[in-house]
Amino acid sequence: MDSMQLDKSLDSTEQVVEEIMRLHRSLPPRPGLDDVEAARSLILNVEKEDQAWLEAIADQRTPSEVPGDLFTVLQEMKKGLVLFRSKEQRREATKLLDLETVHSSFDEFIQRASHCIASPSSNVSAPSRPPRLPKPPGNLYSSEKSPVRPKDMVSRDDSYVTTKAKPSSLYGNDGEKLSLIKLASLIEVSSKQATQVLNLQNKLTEQVEWLPDSIGKLSSLTSLDLSENHIVVLPNTIGGLSSLTKLDLHSNRITHLPESIGEVLNLVYLNLSSNQLSSLPSSFSKLLKLEELDLSSNNLHILPESIGSLVSLKKLDVETNEIEEFPYSIGGCSSLKEVRADYNKLKALPEAIGKITTLEILSVRYNNIRQLPTTMSSLASLKEVDVSFNELESVPESLCFATTLVKLNVGNNFADMVSLPRSIGNLEMLEELDISNNQIRVLPESFRMLTKLRVFRAHENPLQVPPREIAEKGPQAVVQYMNDLVELRNEKSLVVKPKKSWVQMCFFPKSNKRKHNSMEIV
Repeated sequence: MDSMQLDKSLDSTEQVVEEIMRLHRSLPPRPGLDDVEAARSLILNVEKEDQAWLEAIADQRTPSEVPGDLFTVLQEMKKGLVLFRSKEQRREATKLLDLETVHSSFDEFIQRASHCIASPSSNVSAPSRPPRLPKPPGNLYSSEKSPVRPKDMVSRDDSYVTTKAKPSSLYGNDGEKLSLIKLASLIEVSSKQATQVLNLQNKLTEQVEWLPDSIGKLSSLTSLDLSENHIVVLPNTIGGLSSLTKLDLHSNRITHLPESIGEVLNLVYLNLSSNQLSSLPSSFSKLLKLEELDLSSNNLHILPESIGSLVSLKKLDVETNEIEEFPYSIGGCSSLKEVRADYNKLKALPEAIGKITTLEILSVRYNNIRQLPTTMSSLASLKEVDVSFNELESVPESLCFATTLVKLNVGNNFADMVSLPRSIGNLEMLEELDISNNQIRVLPESFRMLTKLRVFRAHENPLQVPPREIAEKGPQAVVQYMNDLVELRNEKSLVVKPKKSWVQMCFFPKSNKRKHNSMEIV
């Protein structure tokens, strides 16, 4: 109220005009058109989001073992929290709209004041040179008290948006995180600027748990990074990102995906790791251009059958979930090169995995797998297999027909694996082999064929052939030992007693066999 100076004496037209101008200048900077549009859109979004949350809370059923009144208390508290957060989210947008209203009112007052000074019927004696009132802005971006922004700025709030380094991209500054209203404003600006890259990694405040519906306006966007924030849900309008090829949402709190995610048809890279997903929408089958999918560190128990439709998928990461089995349809992922499914509850791999002839890397550590599919012999591109920390009882001979294999880890299996496949020597490209912490006593003779082996881990095995001291000398020492052992056996097998020489057969009848037995030629 100090700026109003009610006790100030105003005795002339000049003084009144000066006071009008001073009051006009005392207002905070006028929000931009994009900010106003974003604020209005945001308030509508908040109302829709509130309604959705309240309906979801009301639909929750009381667990059979929980008293009804107790569960009702929980529901009412959740509703109260939703409404409180709603007010917080609306507060900034409402304040911005109120400021715009005040600016609009002041524009009208200045117009009236200008007419009073210019009107010849004015009762006030006009000075020889009447004071000049500021011209009301023709639009919200021009004002005498608001300097023109440099051309490299694309928003009136340049504290968080700038394109100095990359004209076609928008990035938040490292020092400030965006509130919901600033995010909505940024989306409006990005839409009008046809922004292609938007990086908001760890740029949103904790209160931003959902994205404005206006996100769907960003039809020119090719890359969107919203990782390391606190997003809980994605809007249905996410399907409007028709040009998007890369979407990074890792390290949020997303519990489910809208079906509209399947409308982002140009998506090539999708990272959803470290969220709270328990299922995937069936619309995933539409993402025919998807090449990399990261679903690690979620709460997934199954993968949908529709995943087999991802014919362009090259890398699939589902580590650290609760998955018990792969769908048979995974054999349809005909471009798949890498599968990582460590730290799950897999009991087996489907035979259909043998259809993925492009597969190069298979890692299924820390599961409950007891046997490998025999179809692995068809994996003509396979380079790395890691099935350590499972319950394997044996390695199938068929795996040894995957002759491109370079790394094989079957160590630390809890079913006490006692042997390796006899034809392991077929893996002539093998460079690394880990059989540690099993119950293997004898290596197969074909081991001598592994001449490219440079890493061999066999500790915590009761090895007898080769002896432990040989194994400790390194892989090539083991290969040489097995080679020498086989050669020695072959030499001994050449020294064999014939049953009867040709001399005996010609000169000694059967009746004299016992008498002349001492004359056998050895």
